[in-house]
Amino acid sequence: MMNIRMTGVKGISEASRVFLIGVASSEIPKPEAHELLDELHRLTDTLGQEVVGEMLILLRESTSSLLVGTGKAQEIADAADQAGADTIIFDHVLSPVQQRNWEKLSSKKVYDRAELIIKIFASRAFTKEASLQVELAQLEYTLPRLAHSYNDLMQQRGGRYGTKGSGEQKLELDRREIERRIHEIKGELETVRKERAVQRKRREKSGVPRAAIVGYTNTGKSSLLNALTSASVHAEDKLFATLDPTTRRIQFVRGQTLLITDTVGFIRNLPPGLVEAFHSTLEEASLADVLIHVADASDRSIDVHIETTRQVLSDIGAGEIPYILVLNKIDLVDLDTVQAFLSRYPGSIAVSAKTGEGLGELVKEIQKALTKQMEPLILRIPHAEYHIVSLILREATVLDEHYDEEFTWISCRIPRKLIKAVQEYAYNGAFPLADSNKP
Repeated sequence: MMNIRMTGVKGISEASRVFLIGVASSEIPKPEAHELLDELHRLTDTLGQEVVGEMLILLRESTSSLLVGTGKAQEIADAADQAGADTIIFDHVLSPVQQRNWEKLSSKKVYDRAELIIKIFASRAFTKEASLQVELAQLEYTLPRLAHSYNDLMQQRGGRYGTKGSGEQKLELDRREIERRIHEIKGELETVRKERAVQRKRREKSGVPRAAIVGYTNTGKSSLLNALTSASVHAEDKLFATLDPTTRRIQFVRGQTLLITDTVGFIRNLPPGLVEAFHSTLEEASLADVLIHVADASDRSIDVHIETTRQVLSDIGAGEIPYILVLNKIDLVDLDTVQAFLSRYPGSIAVSAKTGEGLGELVKEIQKALTKQMEPLILRIPHAEYHIVSLILREATVLDEHYDEEFTWISCRIPRKLIKAVQEYAYNGAFPLADSNKP
């Protein structure tokens, strides 16, 4: 079975004309394979390459040399030639041997979904930490494929019997250099992670609750952060527009503060090297008090994307954190679509980060989620300790206040993280009568 579509994208340099290969199998049904192929198309667009054609194949049994049989492989290569492609991208993992054999057969650049995503991450890394994380993923992906890069050189065997040719010598030197650089980057990232850990401890010490915006890539997470905080955060209609965690502060009407962090988007079949490389970025989600899970109302694969995000959250230890499911981009769909989603996912919130619709309701839900994680407390604070009063007014939900000659009395709901800081002022008796302040 083979489905072929020829496509064209104008206005993009012909230096990289791409032919895409989707793969259906017993593990990946044809409808899902079509969705993944469409996603591969969007990933390719994000990198600024021109998709000139695509093909969906049924893989009944894989081969170690070319993934598919030689006849099918030649048919794919011919189709790529007819489309005028200079690059073939597979929506399937290719081994170094398969990649080398495909390039020999087709006389084109050939790589897989994992390498495409790594290339996108490299183009979107704007900070030192993101750049280091991407470089690490690139090098760890490249290392087992190094021999493929020097295939021609390795055929040189000049000199006496038993000596290494110049190609082999260069291969060995490059392998050592990559291994050295990998070790160096891991050390640099460890330093960055320690600095981030110090920043986290400072935030934890302040007792300010934290939320993390999570979700599939390109669901509008950064735009939602901008809308909620009026922050100037990089937001584009592209996959993986955000690689670095951006934290902003929200001040609620009652004075309570929330730190909210935008995180890297999730995607199906994310290369394991990138999951590990971006561990510290993903860790922001696992340390949050509440998760804001954003889904794209206009994406027909929304249910799969929600499940993918939930699975990644579970994998990083964030599966039990309270979360709010947010249907974003409702300005792009009709009311029936919104209602159908809300019926499938009770308790979810429909919003548009672009128009602002539903944001007020979302803020209320965030406050409710945080309130559930607060403890009721009566505090009796000496007037000389006004900094404690300021802390409570800023970070807790104040239910009642009372003043006498010695103390400021506050009845409040306080984040559990702050209880230790104010424990010595806790009062186990009844709160003074409200009218006792009156003369």
